[in-house]
Amino acid sequence: MSSIPVAPPPPDQYQPAPRAVLRSPVGLAKAVSILLAVVIVTDMFAVWAGYRSLDVLNRLVSDFGFVTSQEIDSADLRYRLAGIVQSAALIATCVVFLVWFHRARVNAEVFAPEYHEKKRGWTFWGWICPVANLWFPRRIALDIWNASAVENRRGAALLNWWWALWLMTEFIGWAAGRQYARAETPEEIQRALGSMLFTDALDIVAAILAILFVRRLTQMQHEKALCGPSAPPFVPNLPAF
Repeated sequence: MSSIPVAPPPPDQYQPAPRAVLRSPVGLAKAVSILLAVVIVTDMFAVWAGYRSLDVLNRLVSDFGFVTSQEIDSADLRYRLAGIVQSAALIATCVVFLVWFHRARVNAEVFAPEYHEKKRGWTFWGWICPVANLWFPRRIALDIWNASAVENRRGAALLNWWWALWLMTEFIGWAAGRQYARAETPEEIQRALGSMLFTDALDIVAAILAILFVRRLTQMQHEKALCGPSAPPFVPNLPAF
């Protein structure tokens, strides 16, 4: 009598994706924090340059003000320079942040693969796809946060505040940029500069919260890795962030 083949048992419902390897996020987190600090410095420079430009405009529209062409050119040059350094710092920060974000996502998948609603690719595409970028990154970050948290320590208030400030900065900055691009008269430029100043100040707060978020999540993953046995440890003697 021939034997009847037996089907293999079904795989576990929550298996991590192939090649999910636990790797230290500490170095990348430090790099992101440094770059975010640079973003804060460039924002502060933009606030100062915007304030000086606003002062020139206030005197220009005043009945008793006197402004030389050299002051106008200097103010315009400072503000343009501020925009350039802000953009350069933001681009560099975004690149390194996305690398850190992807690594944190893979680590979290090793810790608790059942927590993740989105695939790894969304750690990049979720930021650039229209409409989806309003909530996909926050959803991924929350999944990473929950998977990385030690039991009974899953409060994500810091994440929520950072994400709320980030969205506010993006929306208000977009509106202020359009207002500034359309401004023609000194009065219109004056109002647009005021909006840009508010955006830069808001971005400073958002960057500070981003630093706190990156540091906290990195520390959580460090602690989770050393807790075992649910996850293999990082490299031995890994320094705390």
